[in-house]
Amino acid sequence: MRYFLLLALAGFFISCEDTVVVKPSAMLRLEYEMPTYSKVNEDCPFSYEKNEQAVLQKKKDCWMNLYYPEMKATIYLTYRTVKNNNLDSLLYDAQKLTYDHTIKADAIFEQPRVDSLHKVYGMFYMINGNAATQSQFYVTDSIHHFVTGSLYFESKPNYDSIYPAAVYLRNDIRQIMETITWK
Repeated sequence: MRYFLLLALAGFFISCEDTVVVKPSAMLRLEYEMPTYSKVNEDCPFSYEKNEQAVLQKKKDCWMNLYYPEMKATIYLTYRTVKNNNLDSLLYDAQKLTYDHTIKADAIFEQPRVDSLHKVYGMFYMINGNAATQSQFYVTDSIHHFVTGSLYFESKPNYDSIYPAAVYLRNDIRQIMETITWK
């Protein structure tokens, strides 16, 4: 009986060692609702579709902000009239604004937009990295209208943290570009 008790105690102490188990890194999973789009038809020379989760904030001269409260992000839309052959200067300003972020950006991808049926031409820029903006775009009819847009978050740029929201909002920007019509 003594040997049995000693054997049980020895087994108990030997089996109680701490085993280190390496756990995988945790990743935050952000999921957003499927977007529902509605037409924005203000007293402006253009209309487009916006995500219903975005709050439309009207500014002067047909400038608009699409604010996403859940993500604390804003898409700033700016309208300008093409006049006196200023299209080159408007294009230069839009491209310069994008490429000013190359200091912090890891990469900038361009996606052209050509819709000759509706006379909508433009460029969509996806900016990867810790830049201040994650996406920018412009669209024009090359004769009368020019619209630019920029996406900004209300936080210090940390691309890994805002990546899911940036991808979601890039799809909304594509929707704006694909549905914009001139009046």
